[in-house]
Amino acid sequence: MKDDSALDEVVRFHGHLCPGLAIGFRAAKLALERLGAQRSKDEELIAVVENDSCSVDAVQYLTGCTFGKGNFFFKDHGKQVFTFALRSSGRAVRIALKRRDLRQGEPSVDDREARTRWLLDAPVGQLFDIRETEMPMPAEAVIRKSVVCDRCGEEAMPCRTKKDGSRTLCIPCAREAGLASLE
Repeated sequence: MKDDSALDEVVRFHGHLCPGLAIGFRAAKLALERLGAQRSKDEELIAVVENDSCSVDAVQYLTGCTFGKGNFFFKDHGKQVFTFALRSSGRAVRIALKRRDLRQGEPSVDDREARTRWLLDAPVGQLFDIRETEMPMPAEAVIRKSVVCDRCGEEAMPCRTKKDGSRTLCIPCAREAGLASLE
């Protein structure tokens, strides 16, 4: 991959260059290109990631999708799979890292530096399965007023509290109180 200032910025954000960061970098850049999208200023772009590895930092940094804005979603599937969608058009693209045995020419996982460089330089078709897809748009982020937990005194979103008689309890205090269902 030619010298890319965006990669330098992602590395500064994450702290180091590694194979996972390279995967997320390539997936996010590809998604922005395929969707004709820019870095999200608000909630116009949605990102759904299926892992919590280094790759996700590159996705957040390049796309501007974050938990705080309500346009970043995590599904704990342990897969290097990323789905991106535009709210305005509903267009979505799913980008999945191909199985290792299908990625021709990839250096050994033991050689992190060579593997990282290969992940940055390999043709997109060798790295990813890419397909346009449909994705139901999640609701836009809601700003909720907080309520005070009657046990610990900390504020929490009402939708993340439980009632214990007349008391309102945050999730940790509800667990300590032995309330059964928290979800």
